[in-house]
Amino acid sequence: MTMSMAAVIGYVAVLGGGVGYATPDSAGVAESLAENLVAPWSVVPLGGGGALISERDTGLIREVTPAGAVRDLIAVPDLLSINEAGLLGLALAPESPGAPQMLYAAITTLWDNRIVRLNIDGEPGELTLTLDRVIFGGIPRFTGHNGGRIAFGPDGMLYVTTGDATVPQGAQSLAWLGGKILRLTPDGGVPSDNPFPGSPVYSLGHRNPQGLAWDGRGRMWASEFGQDAFDELNLIEPGGNYGWPEVEGFSDDPRFRNPVAVWTPAEASPSGIAAVGDTVYMAALRGQRLWTIDIAPDATVSGTRENFVEQYGRLRDVVVAPDGSLYILTNNTDGRGEPTPGDDRILRVDPAAVA
Repeated sequence: MTMSMAAVIGYVAVLGGGVGYATPDSAGVAESLAENLVAPWSVVPLGGGGALISERDTGLIREVTPAGAVRDLIAVPDLLSINEAGLLGLALAPESPGAPQMLYAAITTLWDNRIVRLNIDGEPGELTLTLDRVIFGGIPRFTGHNGGRIAFGPDGMLYVTTGDATVPQGAQSLAWLGGKILRLTPDGGVPSDNPFPGSPVYSLGHRNPQGLAWDGRGRMWASEFGQDAFDELNLIEPGGNYGWPEVEGFSDDPRFRNPVAVWTPAEASPSGIAAVGDTVYMAALRGQRLWTIDIAPDATVSGTRENFVEQYGRLRDVVVAPDGSLYILTNNTDGRGEPTPGDDRILRVDPAAVA
């Protein structure tokens, strides 16, 4: 877990004021789309307006209508809701002409973490959800370190982050699905071109990754909770080993890939991320801010900025809506934050305001 001098210099540049740092000036730029949510974890904007959200502790998937009303759609069955476990990530499948729209959800049960698929019917404001089936299971679960972010990549495959379920050494084993990023077909199968033949594992050596996004160049990024020293933003390569638990942050060990940027947990504790062009936006829980991270063509960081510092409390997710705006999900009602009237909420922000 030692760091070279070059790594230390890189770390200080990212954390300090030397690379594109700016004092936040974000008053009045966020519009509240929905309020009084209960421990929301994931937000999925809808093309016709509104959004779907998951509530971790209640197990409810809820619709935020284009008019701003909030409707309960379904309580996901077989849910184990305790501490950091419960109903986690949501992802819309890419639309296919003539095929029904499908929603995917990552859930914790008594037995495992798994991915379920649901059918979406109706129009915005009158949507219904029905459970289709479990498409993938057997992911280790615990009361914490469950990962749980899911997203469809540009290749049409489903990517799933899994935490180490507090078994750190398991993150280095291909035979164990914790501490990984998985790549699945929409039906839950193993793609034939995965980096490890016959395995759903796409990358390994992760502690608790909770953010996935692809930038305008098609590069895949993931945010990850560190333990005590360094939270990470990683450029994900197929078959890459990101070091946990042998490494937290930077290392000179050639077996492991270094992060592109690191932060202290007090400044980050990152969850969801979004990408627009060459910019990555990262929601910070303990850090209570939105990080804006500029990525150079060579996949290094060319600048970072902080927005909404301690203005809206803990931030759980950030996504890009169909109109190009950012939807930001607060997370103050799960027992770890300090809720204010109206928490939790979905905020809508113009990316230009946090550029």
